[in-house]
Amino acid sequence: MVKGTNLAVRDMLSSDPYKAQTTVMRSNLNPIWNEELMLLVPQNYGPLKLEVYDYDTFSTDDIMGEADIDIQWMISSAMVYGDAAMFGNMQIGKWIKADDNALVEDTIVNIVDGRVKEEVSLKLQNVESGEIDLELEWISLEQ
Repeated sequence: MVKGTNLAVRDMLSSDPYKAQTTVMRSNLNPIWNEELMLLVPQNYGPLKLEVYDYDTFSTDDIMGEADIDIQWMISSAMVYGDAAMFGNMQIGKWIKADDNALVEDTIVNIVDGRVKEEVSLKLQNVESGEIDLELEWISLEQ
């Protein structure tokens, strides 16, 4: 996860957002995490659910929004090409913005420097505002 933009206020004037196991960004509605998370995901996995929360010391953390990330586009594209290190930089897939997904805009799956990558901007759902930018990378463990 790279950053959030215009996130929802959940405290008096701001929020303290975090996601997964990241650092809590105190009083910040436009956090820049630039943190790397590694998840082991089977090839036939459904969408990942991303949830952003406001950290609260003395009460339950407040949800600041959520979005589903359909990683099957990336996995399918990566599996077709196999060892991405054998290819030069190129586009290998595309995920189209639609009413049934949280994409802010279409996103491209690329091979970049021998790695399968996708930059994704998602509009947080079930909240009044907020977007999250991610850089996804698929690493096959079957090599």
